[in-house]
Amino acid sequence: MKTAMACMVLALTAVTGFSVGQAFAAGTGRAQTIIRNGGQPAIRGPARFFTGSVRIDPLYPAGNGMRSSGGSVTFEPGARSNWHIHPVGQVLIITSGVGRTHEWGKTIRELRPGDVVICPAGVKHWHGAKADSWFSHIAVGVPGEDISNEWLEPVTDEEYAKLK
Repeated sequence: MKTAMACMVLALTAVTGFSVGQAFAAGTGRAQTIIRNGGQPAIRGPARFFTGSVRIDPLYPAGNGMRSSGGSVTFEPGARSNWHIHPVGQVLIITSGVGRTHEWGKTIRELRPGDVVICPAGVKHWHGAKADSWFSHIAVGVPGEDISNEWLEPVTDEEYAKLK
């Protein structure tokens, strides 16, 4: 199968003079976009949605034919989001530190670098840093018109302390 695919790529390259990537790009009239590290200003996580200090570094916006957007979120020790619900779901890719996530009615779960959290649409949850650790993750979501997170009540200190 891999050999057949390689032959097809070579044939396409030989016949058209384009690489496969160039052939696909040429057909769409679109080009790659490079967003340089630090090229977008970071924002502080709003106090109405977070407890503690949270930094949000936008990575890429939705657009250019893509529906998702991504950001890197860093929580100081003990910082956390409010309870919230994503109408289309969200993926978190843990990059550093030790964090927590908690689904409504379930046990708090610990998160470490390399873990991936797939949060389905409509699931009430929160996430943030462990009390003695910084915590960062890349968040991938689907924003849009009439699509936004439903932000709910803050996570109480009692709820936050329930890691079992």
